[in-house]
Amino acid sequence: MAQEVKPVSKRKGILGALALVAVALGLYWSLAVAPPDAYQGEVQRIMYLHLPSILTAYLSYFLVFVGSGMYLWKREKRDDLLAHSAAEIGVLFTALTIIEGSIWGKPTWGVWWTWDARLTLTAILLLIYVGYLMLRSLIEDENRAATAGAVLGIIGFLDIPLIHMSVYWWRTLHQPPSILRPDKTPWENVHPSMLTALAISFAGFLLLYFYLLSLRYRLGEMREQIKAQRLERGA
Repeated sequence: MAQEVKPVSKRKGILGALALVAVALGLYWSLAVAPPDAYQGEVQRIMYLHLPSILTAYLSYFLVFVGSGMYLWKREKRDDLLAHSAAEIGVLFTALTIIEGSIWGKPTWGVWWTWDARLTLTAILLLIYVGYLMLRSLIEDENRAATAGAVLGIIGFLDIPLIHMSVYWWRTLHQPPSILRPDKTPWENVHPSMLTALAISFAGFLLLYFYLLSLRYRLGEMREQIKAQRLERGA
């Protein structure tokens, strides 16, 4: 049994090391290579953390959406475990995004927080998935908890398109996308070294995310194995 677990642990270790290297390289490129923004100056550098954080959170909630849908369809525990694991890490990255945005907003807007449409919808997204985790912990029956969580996980994902479109539908302080603009290519609108820094940072966040997800998923598997062993002993 130990020989089967060993390669998995080694792969996770490699993934964690790659994530550490990529995040460190992204920080170096963001702080030392990329130039300051022409309008915002040095404070703009937090973008290299802020944007990868929210995109990683979106990815996490997409996995919650997929895992929840698959669980409602097939009722397989692994799908529910994926959704539950992804939701926990999504909450972490969403909270990190809001903190980073507040640090960026203070020198830019003059306030730590404002009830801007995008900020408010992002806060609602965080509350939805915090509620998802609380709901699962409050319902004692695991099957009912998984079903209720799956429904909320799917509904909560619908907030993400609203967040994306909020800067187009309402007058907001939050700026519209600087990179994915229909009128210009990214290279025309953003300095190439800025794009490189952002790409490296995003790659680092992705590697870190999948490393954390693999650990959380494995933790869930171990919990299920312990429950199964207790049931066998009880029988």
